[in-house]
Amino acid sequence: MVDQSAVGRSFTPVTARVEPGRLRYFLNTLGEENPVYRNADAARAAGFAGTPVPPTYLFCLEMMDVDDPFEMFAALGINLSRVLHGEQSFAYHAPVLVGDTLTFRPLVTSVVDKKGGAMTLIGIRCEVTNQDGVRVADTARTIVVRNEAAS
Repeated sequence: MVDQSAVGRSFTPVTARVEPGRLRYFLNTLGEENPVYRNADAARAAGFAGTPVPPTYLFCLEMMDVDDPFEMFAALGINLSRVLHGEQSFAYHAPVLVGDTLTFRPLVTSVVDKKGGAMTLIGIRCEVTNQDGVRVADTARTIVVRNEAAS
């Protein structure tokens, strides 16, 4: 069971490039047809310097090229089969554009037991910077762990 000692723990930063082909695949999967995300001219007409990504793309991008996208769970002693994705939010500080190289820095921000210890909610914040070191976004997610006592 994860305890309060995990709060403040950071994990291996992840670097990923925003590639047009992968973005297109993501957009197709979602059925997202907004031309701002698909066409550089439409994006520029909307005031962007290039083609931006939709808000939720960062969640996928963070996990794409990582050798072990579940490193954090293993390091915290969490059985992946007991994990649920509880909540996700994104705060953008600057546009993320096709061609950017982003670095994600995950950090455990909270550990809260619920239901008498039957489950644990783990808060994870991730600071996202671009190739120029500009902080472009912060993501936050809550992971729900069904503890062994809940079986």
